[in-house]
Amino acid sequence: MTAAKGKAKRAGPPKVTPKGISEQEVRDVEDMSAPRTPVIYEVVRRLGEDEMARPATSLWWSGVAAGLSISFSLLAQAILQAHLPDAPWRPLVSSFGYCVGFLMVVLGSQQLFTESTITVVLPVLKDPTWQKIVRMGRLWAIVLTANVVGTLFAAAFCTFTPVLPPDLLHGMQELSRTLLKLSWWQMIFQGISSGFLIAAMVWMIPTAENAKFAVITLMTYLIAIGGFTHIVAGSMEANMLVMAGDWAWWQMLLQFFVPVLIGNMIGGTALFALISYAQVMEEI
Repeated sequence: MTAAKGKAKRAGPPKVTPKGISEQEVRDVEDMSAPRTPVIYEVVRRLGEDEMARPATSLWWSGVAAGLSISFSLLAQAILQAHLPDAPWRPLVSSFGYCVGFLMVVLGSQQLFTESTITVVLPVLKDPTWQKIVRMGRLWAIVLTANVVGTLFAAAFCTFTPVLPPDLLHGMQELSRTLLKLSWWQMIFQGISSGFLIAAMVWMIPTAENAKFAVITLMTYLIAIGGFTHIVAGSMEANMLVMAGDWAWWQMLLQFFVPVLIGNMIGGTALFALISYAQVMEEI
């Protein structure tokens, strides 16, 4: 007992730093601190490197899965709208349905084109070789095509099979008809907003830890409530309009697909990805 007391006495109080914080408290501060911006950049850049290294088959089926999953955004919105009273606040609640497809895609680690407008761009900006540019273009082409094939199948399944009751199918078509009110330039500029928000979501996820669900929900809810256009989620709506006879295929491609694709790429790549790289390029 005496020896133990002597040992405890010799150990003394915990070592204190000049600012009055113990070494353990310093480690606690480091653990609780948000990672520096270059660390977030490196996480997203490495994710892009991994995506570009995946086999084409893996990218394709992951992209098709994402297209199928994101079709549930429109379905969930229609379900909520059908069960809510016709009141001014109804869109504020039904827009939460839009988040469902994105939660399935992101938490399921499926390949979504608009996420890749930042992830695979950062490795190219750091080391702009022709090999990386070609790999980036390869990933974009495969994933975008696969996403649209997935939404096309989902739209056909909803329209031409008895999987949905008539009133719910009608509700999905009515929600899709909001696209008909937008001009070509509105499609572009609203696409810039959604591209920026999706890129911001990808940038925030590495630091979100247990709040990933909230981050994805918040950013995609803003897209829905703001009426912004998204090339993949919107292609489900556009395909529904073609199958309902509101658009011909060429109208869908020219009036929706082209301008929204341009907008999403400007928002995700030309704005967010370039700004994200600019703020760390002197530190990496």
